[in-house]
Amino acid sequence: MQKVPTVYDVAELAGVSIATVSRVLRKPHEVADATRDRVNAAVLDLGYVPSGSARSLAARRSGAIGLCLPDFDGIDEVSGLAPVEFSDGRVSTVLDLPEDVELGDHLYISEVMLGTEIEAWQHGMAVTIAVARGSRGSEIFDNLAGRVDGIVTLARTIPDKQLAHIARRVPVVVLAGPRSDDEYDHITTDNAEGMRVMTSHVLEAHGVTDLAFVGGPADSPDDDARFRGFCQALRAAGLTAPATPVARGDFTRAQGRSIGRRLLAEGRVPRALVCSNDQTALGVLDALTSAGRRVPEDVIVTGFDGIDASEVSRPRLTTVYQPMRDLGRAAVDTLLHRLRDSQIPPQTRTLPVKVLLRGSCGCLPPESV
Repeated sequence: MQKVPTVYDVAELAGVSIATVSRVLRKPHEVADATRDRVNAAVLDLGYVPSGSARSLAARRSGAIGLCLPDFDGIDEVSGLAPVEFSDGRVSTVLDLPEDVELGDHLYISEVMLGTEIEAWQHGMAVTIAVARGSRGSEIFDNLAGRVDGIVTLARTIPDKQLAHIARRVPVVVLAGPRSDDEYDHITTDNAEGMRVMTSHVLEAHGVTDLAFVGGPADSPDDDARFRGFCQALRAAGLTAPATPVARGDFTRAQGRSIGRRLLAEGRVPRALVCSNDQTALGVLDALTSAGRRVPEDVIVTGFDGIDASEVSRPRLTTVYQPMRDLGRAAVDTLLHRLRDSQIPPQTRTLPVKVLLRGSCGCLPPESV
């Protein structure tokens, strides 16, 4: 096996000290051009790759941020996975009949991931992503915490007791959900007020009093805040607020379709359905239009998130836009502040939302939908 080149080999070939090699690799702008060029040429010639573990020991930092996500794909155990198939050179041809296909139900997660990566990249840091999946979720989270400088995680991903334990070792930033009795930094959006304004628009601008809320998981802090905003708007209009949503799903389009079909079958479709997220709303929209119900003429449908799919639905979905990518960016920014100064008080930072009025509530004429 070929000998792995070391920093000493690079220094010898370039004719410089190992300290100079280290400066070129870590702070190239501080080194003269000619010296930097010689070192970089030696690195390329030898195929030298700096040891991340050695640099971590020296700096007492890994240079990585951990992003721990919930099990958002429904795969809880290894036994649920089909084996990987490799090509045998033949290409099959099949008739692809229309079905209830699940399309990108986790766009919120994708945007948060992208924002996290972009902000970390700007500061020269890597992102290590882990999913706290199934029975091994706690073990995976512990392993992640031992490899990174700090952790960003979504609320309710990890049990509170375990999160509190990890936070004694590395700083933790929690996305979504209000602060409880904890000492973490929190990043959230104005869920309750956004949904209150949306619901008030349906009540006042469209004169609707027969409306219902389609919720997400009962343990979702975001869903809880949005339902509270919905109820606040009803009470402000002199209407009775329900104790619970008319139905609950899991924030996916497939569950939205299922809820829409059930409400149709039971004859319980109100004049307006205010949904807790866009994917649920799009699924409800699918079910209504398949059954011949016109949106918005027969039923108004609204969502929350502002995902790309809400722009291309027919009609375009009226929704509350939240800056999903900026949630990830703000989490990393907050985490870096914490790493620089561990003594600052825990922060709760709230990002703004805005209501986007489109075709599914009737605010735009058909030709603009």
